Amino acid sequence: MTTLHLSERSAVEIRKDFPILARPTVRGKRLVYLDSAATSQKPNSVIDALDAYYREYNANIHRGVYEIAARATEAFENARARVARFIGCSPGELVWTRNATEAINLVAYSWGNANVGPGDAILLTEMEHHSNLVPWQLLANRTGATLRFIPIDERGELVLDGLDDLLDGCKLLAIAHVGNTLGTIAPLERIVPRARAAGALVLVDGAQAAPHLPVDVSALDCDFYAFSAHKMLGPTGIGALYAKRAILEAMPPFLSGGDMIRTVEYGRSTFNDPPWKFEAGTSNIAGAIGFGVAVDYLADVGLGWIREHEKRITGVALERLAALERTGLHVYGPKDPDRIGGVISFNLGDVHAHDVASILDTEGVCIRAGHHCTMPLMDKMGWHATARASFYLYNDEDDVEALVRALEKAARIFKL
Repeated sequence: MTTLHLSERSAVEIRKDFPILARPTVRGKRLVYLDSAATSQKPNSVIDALDAYYREYNANIHRGVYEIAARATEAFENARARVARFIGCSPGELVWTRNATEAINLVAYSWGNANVGPGDAILLTEMEHHSNLVPWQLLANRTGATLRFIPIDERGELVLDGLDDLLDGCKLLAIAHVGNTLGTIAPLERIVPRARAAGALVLVDGAQAAPHLPVDVSALDCDFYAFSAHKMLGPTGIGALYAKRAILEAMPPFLSGGDMIRTVEYGRSTFNDPPWKFEAGTSNIAGAIGFGVAVDYLADVGLGWIREHEKRITGVALERLAALERTGLHVYGPKDPDRIGGVISFNLGDVHAHDVASILDTEGVCIRAGHHCTMPLMDKMGWHATARASFYLYNDEDDVEALVRALEKAARIFKL
């Protein structure tokens, strides 16, 4: 990793830490990666950590007494401690999962099956990713509970006027910290205390927030926080669930097998302490180690710097895209960079978003196109699909200009 002081850091210097961003596309264009909301690129330090584990001390964890097994266990648990510190919790409150989706499902099955019943309500928002909707639909089907939704208005902002009525009788509020389609930042500082007053537990889907905003789960006072490594410079296939210690101790296991047990007899078993009670079988050891290195990288750059940088880039992008309205380009969602998380969704006239993304690809510009796993939101807003550009610490104004030029090319091709 480069060793510049933070005051001297820039996206251009940071980009040097990411080998894929130094490679041209197959068409010889500079790679302009604007799809970090789907998955982020990985710095050399993370890639090197994965390589070192497999080359130097590949072994299973927790039970081996030989030297490389002990080294693997130490690296695995040290990574847990670093990720826990990154979000402001203790290591015993951080469960490794495959991703945020699995973390939410863990809560829905383990906590939900034990605590939700007929007549109970679960409150969501209309901007939720399918991963924070479908598990609760299935729980409601299993238990006879009902789902309620905080509305989202035409500007892409949550409508909180009727929040207290919606919370009445709710067992759980499950809410995205940052929406993945419109980038809307939920005002958790206003919402969580009202959920608490209503007696509801709070689960926060932090997949789009933990990579971009300073997160302190203690200050948020949430009961659960789910996030994924691959969106925050880490490997795929590893994520984490924060849960308050007392809640984890009361929850039954989600999966069962090796490593999550204390004793096993033919007729009964007893279970390990949290967090290991929820980590059955061989974990993604390399992924966890890489996750620890990724959060070290983010902490070194500084989440405050990342947030301010993304706000500035998003503001520039919103201003430049507004100049393309003459071509029929329409930007959705909040327009204030303070209220969104580095995500801009748009359509270019009546051209399908997939066609727009294909034209941009010819210029080396990578964006997402489709429903972004928010089909109910798309239906509500009357959109078949949108194109989505998302920014991260390695993007800068040059990337915004490349996006604008590529969209201008698309407008010419489609005669807009």
